Amino acid sequence: MIIDHVRLLAFANRMVAVGGSSPAEAAIVADHLVEANLRGHDSHGVGMLVAYVRDLENGTLKANQTPEIVSDTGTISVWDARAGYGQVIARQAVEWAIESARKHGVAVNGLRNAHHIGRVGAYGEIAARAGMVALHFVNVASGPPPVAPFRGREGRFLTNPVCIAIPGTADNEPILLDFATSRVALGKVRVAHNAGKPMLDGALLDHAGQPTTDPSVMYTEPRGVVLPFGEHKGSGLALVCELLAGAIVGSASVTTATPPERGIINGMLSIVIDPARLSARDSMMSEIDAMIAWVKSAEPADPDLPVLIAGEPERMTRARRIADGIEIDDTTWAQLSAIAERYQIRPEG
Repeated sequence: MIIDHVRLLAFANRMVAVGGSSPAEAAIVADHLVEANLRGHDSHGVGMLVAYVRDLENGTLKANQTPEIVSDTGTISVWDARAGYGQVIARQAVEWAIESARKHGVAVNGLRNAHHIGRVGAYGEIAARAGMVALHFVNVASGPPPVAPFRGREGRFLTNPVCIAIPGTADNEPILLDFATSRVALGKVRVAHNAGKPMLDGALLDHAGQPTTDPSVMYTEPRGVVLPFGEHKGSGLALVCELLAGAIVGSASVTTATPPERGIINGMLSIVIDPARLSARDSMMSEIDAMIAWVKSAEPADPDLPVLIAGEPERMTRARRIADGIEIDDTTWAQLSAIAERYQIRPEG
């Protein structure tokens, strides 16, 4: 079905609120989810509410949590989210890092044990809008690992995303590089499976290690695997994310095929830099504009597909979906409607 983003936001807000979240928390989580849909990342959109409700019912997601500040030196802090909504506490952590970077030039935050923080690009956007450069490394501790390492056919990682954000200029929007270290986010496999659509070539192996485009291999036993992007490059980045956001931050990691049930837990290492401490603002902005213009001046390989820079596809998709609505596949909508009926939430208006 196609649903207007305003109506979808109201529905998502009611879904989160029924789990006991305060109005402020429900608004932040719902807005984050619908914004992911608007930007074309349906894997991190309202379909995640199915898992959130499950984790609330299991006690592995806790509403209205205040983070425990494990340590804070002024420039380096470590927070424990205590299984609270990641969209809320990760935002607070990045806002702390922005204010610290304004005072000191650079700040580092280690976030432990946050329930699913959602689309990591959202935090890069917050930093970039504040005029900051931001780097985010995330690990995922949620069930048996579905992503194979380079040359492997058994899962050893989760999708472990990376985000790098650079502030915009008067003429250009911020540069936002936000990607999973797997060939595709696992949520995109879920979306394809629910919609009955094939995956792209080169993303999946079946349980025998053979290439496949059938997303159902990730939902049947014995299970297949998602491949890392770029062979050894994605695999290496996945390992680095696991160590930076897991071992070094002190958050949960997955080191077994049968990890304990803890819901969707993320660790995140965030580094926020005030670029004004590195270069004069005017020359920096001019150089950013010149670099973007140089990249986009390249002749496109396909005349119908212009050269794009990081962040542009999401902005284009957002404009289109605000105008035309957001498509929700039938399976996902049925799952959400079943939850709405169980909790007596009105799906519409």
